Amino acid sequence: MTAQILVEKKKLAKPPLEMHYLGDRVLRQPAKRIAKVDDEIRLLAKQMLQTMYSEDGIGLAAPQVGIHKQLLVVDCEPDQPTHPPLVLINPVITRSSHQTCVAQEGCLSIPNVFLDVTRPEEIDVSYKDEQGRPRKLTAKDLLARVIQHEMDHLNGVMFVDRVNNSLARNQELAKHGFAADAVKPV
Repeated sequence: MTAQILVEKKKLAKPPLEMHYLGDRVLRQPAKRIAKVDDEIRLLAKQMLQTMYSEDGIGLAAPQVGIHKQLLVVDCEPDQPTHPPLVLINPVITRSSHQTCVAQEGCLSIPNVFLDVTRPEEIDVSYKDEQGRPRKLTAKDLLARVIQHEMDHLNGVMFVDRVNNSLARNQELAKHGFAADAVKPV
């Protein structure tokens, strides 16, 4: 049996799950660990992938679709049909590099807002895959950034909470109709 959840990488007219946006309280609640990886969790992962591709994303955490479970999906190569996405259940960062880098981030829950965020360049993550098997992964560059960004969602943290330039952040949020007081600096 293959361990991958197979989903066509395409936009759906009506994605299966509904996105939540900055200012929605659901995004600020911590997600709960998943006790058992079963068909219900695999279906959720599949629907999250379909929703992520439909929204042109490269990562999506369950809280963004209103589900308080520690589940995230990542695909840094959405244009590569043969590149399988990652499904991370109950992910834990076990190591972060001392080297950090600054890069622009965006978020499906804050559409059209892109700001600089500093994060560790490389991380080690342990998680369960969609079959419930324990896995370990060393991620760097974009993959490391996406995993850290999505894991923040599991703790009720949004990327704008990590932006150091509050003036640029507040201007960018206002330009796209988001309230600056929805930010909770970490």
